[in-house]
Amino acid sequence: MKKTILVVAGDAEMGTILHCALAQEATYHVLLAMQGFEALKVTHYITPQLFILNYHLQSMNGIELYDRLHTRYSLQATPAILLSTSLSSHRQEITTRNMRGMNIPLELDELLTTVKMLVAPAPPAKESTFFNR
Repeated sequence: MKKTILVVAGDAEMGTILHCALAQEATYHVLLAMQGFEALKVTHYITPQLFILNYHLQSMNGIELYDRLHTRYSLQATPAILLSTSLSSHRQEITTRNMRGMNIPLELDELLTTVKMLVAPAPPAKESTFFNR
């Protein structure tokens, strides 16, 4: 089954680049939203396995959007990557929220590696061995 990634790009050029790069991977279904409110609407109907959020959005920044998305129970465990041209100024907020941060301009290979890591299925739990004494 394909993993769904919600990209909230903020501008069409960034959105197109991210959509094309991620859609080439056969295991991803990529949804593209340009603004935070659009992303909030989409997540009423679809539960993505990953958010990729541009910090610079029109109606709210990427961290504010992350916080609003994570107020929903079904999205609380959804990981996120925050994209920013000034990542170092957001380091505290990123760390507090356990997000991944990536600088713009992006290194696409690094992005794809990070995405794979974040959407990979959790390893199966080890079976416990119980000894009867």
